[in-house]
Amino acid sequence: MEIFELGDFQLISGATLPAARLAYQTFGELNAAKDNVIVFPTFLGAPAEVLNGWIGEGRPLDPSRYFIVLPGHFGLAPSSAPSNTPAPFAGPAFPEVSIADDVIAQRRLLADRFDVHEVRLVLGWSIGAIQVYEWALRFGDVVRRIAPIAGAPTPPPWTKLWLKTVVEEPITADPHWNGGDYQDASAVSGGLARVAHGSALTAPPRSFYYGSAEVWRTLGFDSVDGFVQGFWEGFWLPQDPNDVVVQARKARASWPGADGETLQEVLGRVTAKTTVAALTGDSLFPPAECRQYASWIPGAQFREIDSVYGHLATFGLSEGDVKAIDDVIRHALEG
Repeated sequence: MEIFELGDFQLISGATLPAARLAYQTFGELNAAKDNVIVFPTFLGAPAEVLNGWIGEGRPLDPSRYFIVLPGHFGLAPSSAPSNTPAPFAGPAFPEVSIADDVIAQRRLLADRFDVHEVRLVLGWSIGAIQVYEWALRFGDVVRRIAPIAGAPTPPPWTKLWLKTVVEEPITADPHWNGGDYQDASAVSGGLARVAHGSALTAPPRSFYYGSAEVWRTLGFDSVDGFVQGFWEGFWLPQDPNDVVVQARKARASWPGADGETLQEVLGRVTAKTTVAALTGDSLFPPAECRQYASWIPGAQFREIDSVYGHLATFGLSEGDVKAIDDVIRHALEG
């Protein structure tokens, strides 16, 4: 993991984030024309290395062909976050950040560190897909293609409610939260555990737990409780509570357009060649809604991936899901 030092970074809110940092990884080599760049932002609570498994020779994200950049985002350490920013902006005093701030910082990384001014593809899923849409609308002169997968330009109402009631409120309602001014993140582990349990209930499709299927067994667990503990608590308990709250609030507030614009008007301004993909059974970003987004983007194509894992398919939990998502990425790059 590398760190790009942004200096004193002016946020969309008007505040300044001092000594701002953006973590990132790269794979492959930048060609002489500097036109083989792929940007692959990460998602809520997931450091960039979580995406490493999607990169490999002979696959669509082939480092022998492309220069692949995996940038982090604000609120997610080791990028600037409440957990690693010194006073007076530490913990609950961390300034309000936005998806737009993330993308502006990522654009700075490409321009200042690599002198890159053309991006062949921006792809991502979930909160990463929100960043994809922001890239297309904010830097349309730079981005040639986008592939938002299992995501949206702004979270739909159900997903905004999910971010608040499943992710944010279990943390802020924890008796040890203390307005975010806790001495140790482990003091709020009860709240993080409740985030894990709520995620286990709402992120996979309901059919994931059907007795006739018991899809969770395919992940190596011998009980539902074992799955919740091993998969979901394993993901959420190591997180810093303030970091999670900042990321959830940032995602809920995301809006890539101007005040007064409709989402249809906003998406009508996308000029990048677009492939929108959705996952069957995904409650966070349902296929019907993703199909609607595609219909509002000039020339966009829509693809639905049939998966028993729903939103969890983006973790690459089955060979079939990996192949289907690779096919979408290949189409976005070459179709």
